[in-house]
Amino acid sequence: MHTIGNIVWILLGGIWTALGWAVAGLVFSITIIGIPLGRQAFKMAALTLAPFGKTITYGGGAPSLVANVFWFFLAGLWEALAYVVLGALFCLTVVGIPFGLQIFKMAKLALFPFGATVG
Repeated sequence: MHTIGNIVWILLGGIWTALGWAVAGLVFSITIIGIPLGRQAFKMAALTLAPFGKTITYGGGAPSLVANVFWFFLAGLWEALAYVVLGALFCLTVVGIPFGLQIFKMAKLALFPFGATVG
């Protein structure tokens, strides 16, 4: 079922979202200061390319916590809100519920990306 969900996801726009995150990761990685942000963008690209069957685990300790606090206020809150609104719209229909649940997973990663691993 994960394979079918990922194929439909990619065909309905997942590829473009993943490419957008990958380009953002490349742009962030141009400078040394932006490399940590680029790594988080690549995590989002990996998740948005094929979210079905992937899990997010958190760890990383105090450095990740500090980075997530800055991320939350600078970008994470707005990204997560956009994903939550989109996920809620998808969940309005029975067919869209599985896709909405995957979008909620992306909202969680967009909120706290540092210290998270996508597997």
